Amino acid sequence: MSNYLEELNQEQKEAVTYGGGPLLILAGAGSGKTRVLTYRTAYLIQDMKVDPGKIALLTFTNKAAEEMRERVKKIGEKTGTLGFAGTFHTFCARLLREYGTNVAVEPNYVIFDSDDSEAAMKRVLKELDIDPKEHKPAMFLAVISKMKNDLVSISEAEAAAGDYFRRTVVKVWKAYQDKLKKNNAVDFDDLLVKAVALLKIDRVRDEVNNKLEWILVDEYQDTNRAQFELTKLLAGEKQNITAVGDAAQAIYSFRGADYRNLVLFKNEYPKAATVSLPMNYRSTQNILDTAYGVISHNTTHPTLHLETTEGTGERVDFFEAMDERDEAKYVVEQSRKLSDEGAQVAVLYRTNAQSRAFEDELMRRDIPYKLVGGLRFYNRAEIKDLIAYLRIVNNPEEEISRARIEKLGKRRAEVFYKWLEKLSKKQGQGNPGQLLEEIINAVGFLERFDERDEDDVARIENINELLAVASDYPDIEKFLESAALSESEIKQHRSNAKITLMTVHAAKGLEFENVFVVGLEEGLFPHSRSMLSGEKEEIEEERRLMYVAMTRAKKRLTLSWARSRLVFGGRHGSIPSRFLSEIPENLLKKVGGVREVERKMSSPSLGLDEFGEKKRRIVQDWEIAEETKDDFAEIDNW
Repeated sequence: MSNYLEELNQEQKEAVTYGGGPLLILAGAGSGKTRVLTYRTAYLIQDMKVDPGKIALLTFTNKAAEEMRERVKKIGEKTGTLGFAGTFHTFCARLLREYGTNVAVEPNYVIFDSDDSEAAMKRVLKELDIDPKEHKPAMFLAVISKMKNDLVSISEAEAAAGDYFRRTVVKVWKAYQDKLKKNNAVDFDDLLVKAVALLKIDRVRDEVNNKLEWILVDEYQDTNRAQFELTKLLAGEKQNITAVGDAAQAIYSFRGADYRNLVLFKNEYPKAATVSLPMNYRSTQNILDTAYGVISHNTTHPTLHLETTEGTGERVDFFEAMDERDEAKYVVEQSRKLSDEGAQVAVLYRTNAQSRAFEDELMRRDIPYKLVGGLRFYNRAEIKDLIAYLRIVNNPEEEISRARIEKLGKRRAEVFYKWLEKLSKKQGQGNPGQLLEEIINAVGFLERFDERDEDDVARIENINELLAVASDYPDIEKFLESAALSESEIKQHRSNAKITLMTVHAAKGLEFENVFVVGLEEGLFPHSRSMLSGEKEEIEEERRLMYVAMTRAKKRLTLSWARSRLVFGGRHGSIPSRFLSEIPENLLKKVGGVREVERKMSSPSLGLDEFGEKKRRIVQDWEIAEETKDDFAEIDNW
């Protein structure tokens, strides 16, 4: 493919053919960054005569690395084998195998995965006589992981430990590291930290710099402090480093990623060239303009206004649902029509708990679907645990559920059976949602979760969703029957399913012909945690997440919100997401759903005045449950 450069547009060609020295490529969504990175690799080998063994290509997933290796091979047979092409952690693991003794790591060391690390932490807490119910192992691991990724040493953490919690973290960290050393082990974070320490040794760095003279880094906005330092040390004095990234798609701060590394890159390399890739090869212009309407409200990082090769396209559909069931019915019906025509469909939501309404509707209609990035709702451990309690309430002799409850702890089981004894003396059992809430409070079910842990936050959201759906049933038998049948009716062969359900985080890097972004309400998307923190950075990350969601769509994009939603076992009125108000009105087309109401959401804030006016019209026009009217009144008072 001697003419491969002819396939590139002007900006791509400029990036690919740049000579030596630092290069920053700002690659917008769908702008062909993978092509640019692989073609640049090929250009270095074929046109600049760089030895392929001196090139290191660093990525965040093995899949991305494999795809790039294959593309480089297809460009030309003489490209040879790259010095390295893989993830940061794989690179660091190999570096430690070869040079690890310089930082007290033996060549035959083992890598502890997340399960191994948690098991080691549990032993540490037991040895330190720290109650794992009060301070979960996962919480300590998360705090320690963040400090490692920020390259904070134990001694620095100890010097800054001004309160009991921080002092406890340092004590646990020391014991945990001792445990790793005793087992000749490193965890995932240590791979990065120890690799940085290695490269700070002059002799080692010089040797590695001579082996690898050209460094190419993918998804640079997702790097943390340790990865930034690693790439800087790898670039060495020659500074032949190419970084590709897009601040507008930085959505992993909870993993330690820092999009500001794109700015630090320019500070570290003042003479670096910057090439922007503003041409999109995925979405229609209306979709891109809608996404830009949202992301342009971020002020802490640059955003590209993308142009496309795919034409203007249809306006973005906007659906206002009465509640989450109405939303699910509309989205599933539209998805069915599109999938029947052979089109791909993705339903994207902010939290895993939101999958439940769509799963129920898809199963009710017997429509095949794929669920990405998590277990089906009723298969999640915390949901199965709570349903086991309800099954015992319904049938105290049932052995399987009894065994599951006892596995949750002797104390909890005893408390539950005492509670059950009191319940049997009451008249009737009551609403299953109320029963669940009583059980959760009686046995201290939520005590096992830590709100500082991202996974536990998701589990709590799932529990709230279960409370909400259970409250919709008149009695416990009907609810348990529905939950059981939902699981039994799921088709086992989903390989040909055209409809995919996933969180926005799971959708990063993917694309679909048709995308539904659902649950666009304040407190849901943007998430309540970002709103409660009061931090501008938190809201801006939510806005980037919204941008990523919208730019997954190629041909058709639909945005939806529900006027009321079951939350914590009760129905509450919703406020439309501020992101909806940031989209130019001329780009949206209202479809079906709630009776047409004049849309006035020009304020980038909550827009309570506008929402209040719309609410009054809705109450006049529709028959709404008294509880929903009460919720509207609460919003007015607020």
